[in-house]
Amino acid sequence: QVQLVESGGGSVQPGSSLSLSCAASSGSRFSITFMAWYRQAPGKERELAARITSSCATNYADSVKGRFTISMDNAKNTVYMQTNGLKPEGTAVYYCATLALPITHLAQSVFWGQGTQVTVSS
Repeated sequence: QVQLVESGGGSVQPGSSLSLSCAASSGSRFSITFMAWYRQAPGKERELAARITSSCATNYADSVKGRFTISMDNAKNTVYMQTNGLKPEGTAVYYCATLALPITHLAQSVFWGQGTQVTVSS
């Protein structure tokens, strides 16, 4: 198993910024294919916000392009997301996810964090 621990959520006013981080760890060695941030707003389905591969290729949802920046520290197995220009519709639980292959597994699996709440309100 791979455990993910997110941090950095909070309550902010529209136009503000937050820095989210997520660290992956395991009791055994593992390799990461990609790490990503998803978000789930109240009453809506979970959606991809941004994703980054182990070779640092990125892709973003249209709704966050130009405002969010995802990055990864491979040595620390940690993914970051700088969220700028937050909007009220950005209020959601933000989940970290990774597609990884633990040495104890035969195939890759997606692992999820517990989520961190981001609330954007005036």
